[in-house]
Amino acid sequence: MSVPTKMGFENAASMGLSKEEWERVCTHLGRLPNLCELGIFSAMWSEHCSYKSSKKWLKTLPTQGERVIQGPGENAGVVDIGDGLAVVFKIESHNHPSFIEPYQGAATGVGGILRDVFTMGARPIALLNALRFGEIDHEKTPHLVSGVTAGIGGYGNCIGIPTVGGEVEFDASYNGNILVNAMAVGLAHSDRIFYSAASGAGNPVIYVGAKTGRDGIHGATMASTEFSDETESKRPTVQVGDPFTGKLLMEACLELMAADAVVAIQDMGAAGLTSSSVEMAAKGGLGMEIDLDLVPVRETKMSAYEIMLSESQERMLMVIDPSQAEIARQIFNKWDLDFMPIGQVTETDRLILLKEGEVACDIPLAPLVDDAPEYDRPHSTPEIPEEVPAHTLIQDISISAALKNLIGSEDLCSRRWIYEQYDSHVMADTIIGPGGDCALTRVYGTNKALALTTDCTPRYVEADPYNGGKQAVVEAYRNIIAAGATPLAVTNNLNFGNPEKPEIMAQLVHSVTGMKDACAFLSTPVVSGNVSLYNETDGNAIKPCPVIGMVGLIDDWQNAGTIALPPDAALFIIGQDATTNTGWLSNSIYAKSLAQHVGGAPPPIDLEAELRTGSFILSCYENKLVQAAHDISDGGMLVALAEMMLAGNQGASITLPDTLDTHSWCFAENQSSYIIATNNPDQLIRNAEHAHIPLLHLGKSNSNQELKISNGDLISLEEIRNSYETGLRSRLEK
Repeated sequence: MSVPTKMGFENAASMGLSKEEWERVCTHLGRLPNLCELGIFSAMWSEHCSYKSSKKWLKTLPTQGERVIQGPGENAGVVDIGDGLAVVFKIESHNHPSFIEPYQGAATGVGGILRDVFTMGARPIALLNALRFGEIDHEKTPHLVSGVTAGIGGYGNCIGIPTVGGEVEFDASYNGNILVNAMAVGLAHSDRIFYSAASGAGNPVIYVGAKTGRDGIHGATMASTEFSDETESKRPTVQVGDPFTGKLLMEACLELMAADAVVAIQDMGAAGLTSSSVEMAAKGGLGMEIDLDLVPVRETKMSAYEIMLSESQERMLMVIDPSQAEIARQIFNKWDLDFMPIGQVTETDRLILLKEGEVACDIPLAPLVDDAPEYDRPHSTPEIPEEVPAHTLIQDISISAALKNLIGSEDLCSRRWIYEQYDSHVMADTIIGPGGDCALTRVYGTNKALALTTDCTPRYVEADPYNGGKQAVVEAYRNIIAAGATPLAVTNNLNFGNPEKPEIMAQLVHSVTGMKDACAFLSTPVVSGNVSLYNETDGNAIKPCPVIGMVGLIDDWQNAGTIALPPDAALFIIGQDATTNTGWLSNSIYAKSLAQHVGGAPPPIDLEAELRTGSFILSCYENKLVQAAHDISDGGMLVALAEMMLAGNQGASITLPDTLDTHSWCFAENQSSYIIATNNPDQLIRNAEHAHIPLLHLGKSNSNQELKISNGDLISLEEIRNSYETGLRSRLEK
């Protein structure tokens, strides 16, 4: 084998490295890199792997807490839920691949996040997602929605993990760059968590799972650049998933972990064998030597570069106890998966790769990880718009007509057409599936349940990044609270445009700061996450979308709440009364859909009010005062009530106070408030007065199958349901 050709800056630039980064590579090596070495540097220093533009700000997030077992830095976060159990969870993006090839992009996103969870020794029990598509009438949107939905369902349904929740939004800013964020949640024994740091010089390095092909080469680099008109040509960088092999790999790994054979384990995700080998060795403060001729491949004449940069799916790298090697081999043979010793842990602090008997790569590990670039990119000060006065937005239509219009819009209508393509009840532990405030899934073998949600309001973040970042956290917090669960911790997925633009970097900096303040105040540490930058096409950035995935815990699932309205219950707004509702219509769905006004200041966030009101709702659950609960968010109070009516198939009669225009009362998006139904209104009122919580008696549920409002408006439940259930299907299936 001849010595690999040395590379120049032109090659580095084509792989996404800047001139300065190229010079740093050469300095670290003391020579010019070859193709394989340059590919490894470019992948490890990509935004997707190194977080070089966001690291400075991610370090400010609160990551510690009484229940936190493992925070950021591993494959997934780990939080103690008591009784020797832990919840393991993470959210991650697969945005660029899903736009290029929607089915495989979404499917491999699901497969990758599942591997992140079971790599930690946890059995996955639930999947969620956060999806953003372009305008619903855009020519590409039906194709992208259909492909992404099929990919999520195809992988999750086949591997047998329920997809229990998520969110879907449509906006023109995503026309050329959709967002597909996948979240996975698993359960593990708190004293049986597995980590990725290699140990024990001389221990064997084992490749397991599917064979390596040429699919997905440089996927991490592709995910760290803007899109252009040549986007479609990047199809070869999209990986191909196989959920059946994924299922076998999951079972084999969990069985191997139970046999105490695993020293360290790492998913081959972004950057494939490169990231897994580099990160395992670097975290252990050791080195690694790999013979690439031993790597199982499915294509002929693969080069060292191709093998190291391939992102073929369903593969893992592990370091095992040599005394358990034969047991490990037998387990993988049983599951009909490759099990191949390809190298060993060394004390060299270097990654050495052999190919055809010669050295194909010899590079120090520290520059790839510890000394990777970290930028403090310039950022401007966001210009926060003024509040748009409510009276300038209010439309001259009836309340019932406004409700029917809003609840049938693409912003608020039912997502049933999408989520019914997912199996949300496989494993038989799903208590509440898609369609509510949050999902609820039982912790098998106990009375406990986990509450799970994903949330973000990009239009708020675009207008006011700091308060938008806070709002993403508090909205997720309210969703967990509304189910009667205690919020535990957060995983986040920060989706932004090009960080080299000061105005985009400002969005990231200020939204992370808002997120930090909210998580710290609400005691919901950030234990894992992902950053996806360069979400732009031809220079047009997406609306900033820092998604929050939150997990909560309820000790007895039989005490959990629901949004379904029961019959003959008293209805109250908690967190607002006749004087505290400011009628905030600025930057609301009402303003967008009915007044065609986009922008304006979003509603202010009061963290003290959020914590105080949330704690009061949980106390109401403890005192058996809640029959149903739903937080007030997009669309305002009347949309929340309509959703409760639809879920419970009940009517309602409500009385509005005269302190605001009726449109403001019904559709304002004031924060830190909930609607609850109770069969003990007197006690609820006494408790609220004692806790100094604003409260308003709204009305009562009934079996009349209609919504009756004190101003004379009347609308049947059938009309509401028809608008709600057909709004999406009718526009995507035309």
